[in-house]
Amino acid sequence: MLAGCGDLPVSAPVSDGPPVSAAPITVEQEAPRPALSYPPLSSSAVPLQQARSRWTPVGWEELPGLGEDALGEAWEAWLRSCERPAAPLAALCADVGRLSAGSDEERRSWMYTRLQPYRVESFQGEAAGLLTGYYEPVIEASRLPNARYTVPLYQPPATLGKRKPWYSRQEIDTMPEAQAELRGREIAWLADPVAALNIQIQGSGRLLVTEPDGSQRLVRLGYAGTNDQPYRSVGRWLLDRRELRDASWPAIRKWVAQNPRRVQDLLWSNPRVIFFREQPLPQSEHGIGPRGAQGVPLTAGRSIAVDPGSIPYGTPVWLASSGPQVQLQRLVLAQDTGSAITGAVRADYFVGTGPAASELAGRLKQPLRMWVLWPRP
Repeated sequence: MLAGCGDLPVSAPVSDGPPVSAAPITVEQEAPRPALSYPPLSSSAVPLQQARSRWTPVGWEELPGLGEDALGEAWEAWLRSCERPAAPLAALCADVGRLSAGSDEERRSWMYTRLQPYRVESFQGEAAGLLTGYYEPVIEASRLPNARYTVPLYQPPATLGKRKPWYSRQEIDTMPEAQAELRGREIAWLADPVAALNIQIQGSGRLLVTEPDGSQRLVRLGYAGTNDQPYRSVGRWLLDRRELRDASWPAIRKWVAQNPRRVQDLLWSNPRVIFFREQPLPQSEHGIGPRGAQGVPLTAGRSIAVDPGSIPYGTPVWLASSGPQVQLQRLVLAQDTGSAITGAVRADYFVGTGPAASELAGRLKQPLRMWVLWPRP
């Protein structure tokens, strides 16, 4: 849900453990690797067309860094996609499960045999796109409102499906009838309205909640619905008004600190509101994120949000992106989407949870190429 505007919490997020690193695996080579042998491009492979993209079959040698990725990390995400596989990919899941105990060499050999790479392009033949990042915020909250915690996060209202679009963000804040529809639907209360906006943009998050008895508990909120209003980037709102030249989060954070009386206008510039449901949070879940649009838990560094009109959920994707923030050449799984993730070559990279993930996600905006790995014809 981040979509390039870099909306992160204004107050420092609370970490529940060591940050999940999204840095690519570095393979040190003391001696040159032998030349890799790839199978020839199948003569039966033909271009495939999706609703918003075209897939062009290519040889495996086109995929940069193919021999260097630690596939075992991606395999965990692939196994999760096999919990809810798309029909053409379901036939692969037995082998994916069997190879969870295999070596990377065995996995690559199987991929060469069963899969065909397709370069993802626009209908105009453009293969370059945009990669941004998103993460799971961790924010302090209270189960009950008080003088400090005044900003609610809501469950979906009972009338959500009866009125489309539902009330906008400004109408929710100002109209008694909208507030009446949400009364009793509060999950928790935050201290910072911009942090509340951020967790909605990310689509999920963790709350360190103070319960009525004074105890604290870490809970996860997952996406449960939207008011069907259009998404508007607060970063773009600032750029269009020439308030900023740089819409990165550090710049937005500085603007917010300098303009406290205009924060409400900033918030209302994005009419979309996200509603949440509380999700189980296992005690031990290193690298496991919230459930994405595919309905399976995201994996830090191995899950991406895509336009499902370009790439179906559950598709293995070879991703290549080089920029000032991170160098990526790796296997990922298309397991999520977002309101601003639209177009043929467009992805949002799930960075993880905590302050380090927050910092990287807020700055990640760089060129992208993608290849889907589809069952061989």
